[in-house]
Amino acid sequence: MPPTPQDLLNVRERIIGIDQVVPTLDGGTRPYINFDNAASTPTLKDVLDTVNEFMQWYSSVHRGTGFKSKVATQAYDDARRIVADFVGANLNDHTVIFGKNATDAINKLSYRLPLQKDDVVLVSLLEHHSNDLPWRAQAHVEHVKADELGRLDVADLDRLLKAYQGRVKLVAITGASNVTGHLPDIHAIARLAHAASAEILVDCAQLAPHRRVAMGELSDPAHLDYVAISAHKMYAPFGTGALIGRREPFERGEPEYRGGGTIEIVTVDHVEWSGAPDRDEAGSPNVVGAVALAATIKALNQIGMEVIAEHEAELTAYALERLKPIEQLEIYGETEVATVRQRLGVIPLNVKGMSHFLVAAILGNEYAIGVRNGCFCAHPYLLHLMKLNPEESDRVRHDILANNRHDMPGLVRISFGMYNTAQEVDRGVQALTAIAQGKYAGHYTQDVKSGEYHAANWRPDLTQYFKL
Repeated sequence: MPPTPQDLLNVRERIIGIDQVVPTLDGGTRPYINFDNAASTPTLKDVLDTVNEFMQWYSSVHRGTGFKSKVATQAYDDARRIVADFVGANLNDHTVIFGKNATDAINKLSYRLPLQKDDVVLVSLLEHHSNDLPWRAQAHVEHVKADELGRLDVADLDRLLKAYQGRVKLVAITGASNVTGHLPDIHAIARLAHAASAEILVDCAQLAPHRRVAMGELSDPAHLDYVAISAHKMYAPFGTGALIGRREPFERGEPEYRGGGTIEIVTVDHVEWSGAPDRDEAGSPNVVGAVALAATIKALNQIGMEVIAEHEAELTAYALERLKPIEQLEIYGETEVATVRQRLGVIPLNVKGMSHFLVAAILGNEYAIGVRNGCFCAHPYLLHLMKLNPEESDRVRHDILANNRHDMPGLVRISFGMYNTAQEVDRGVQALTAIAQGKYAGHYTQDVKSGEYHAANWRPDLTQYFKL
């Protein structure tokens, strides 16, 4: 059932900082538009209210005997169960390990899986660096190709599974691209991986705020062995994330972080480690972050993941319909309106003949529209999408190492959250239309070292808006 205007209004009213007024280059002010949700989402009021209520009961967990400690421990344990339920995990077979974010979760898994240097981990070209670099340190990594629209090449995945038969231990794949919004068929990929006696990790940092995640039973060939999520992309930026996965690897072996909470008994000669998940949560945990993550999950479930997906699909279709007629725009990835339900609301683009650094600066300074520009921590994928040959890629590498980013390739990324509206899209289209026609007010100069453009003679005093 599609969301009604009242449904969307109710969601929008639950966002902290919605329509915050910010200064613009012309000396006026405008309500801020956040089109950078793929990087971080704002906070849900539900989450902040829950955190504020919980702070009255905040205390140490698991070992305190005081009443507040008991309340805090129950909240922390409840949060673990709520996270497991959200991704369809069974706590008899799976464990939930809290950490800083999805990057932290993937790094943890890279240390805790018993990988050898000659083992193979298959990583797609679509990946955020956080689901690529950790595996390079632990095993031999092979990259699965993408097609010209940035979609995963499943035939190449199948080829690599056969070429490295017996050596592939893990397929590490994104649930949704943070660059193009492409949604690989993770359960079909899981079947291929399991048929080759490999396991699968799905980086759900981008997927979880927009689509329902279903890990499945371990007996199902399409099940997901491990998933990683990050609360700051799920309307709960309170410094936590989670690794949810098969319990067995975390019941054995030594954790990479050692200390309080990870052990049963220590003598001067021996260490007996705790079971999962305690073994992998060294030190005092971020109880507040876990409570915030659980609160946002409850809110997302109440709003409805299907409602969120439908609204964002309609918004993406509307945006593509309005952006595609702008001749000076080049849009990357899938642009067909008919396929918007098979992707997320992430639209990467460039204005032909203009630096992505400059376009992003004008959007922010003159229109109060926040976007992300650059390579989005996915350099190999960007180079592929932009069709840079090896010589051009090598030139870029040398320039960056020489602190020269004036001509660094990149894109401008528009990414939607569940609260964005068609009216905000209209403002973005109006801004991009003017920029593409060379109509902007400011005189901009570039910092060659960072690549960023700054409006001359305009430096708003940020401490007027927030100061510690």
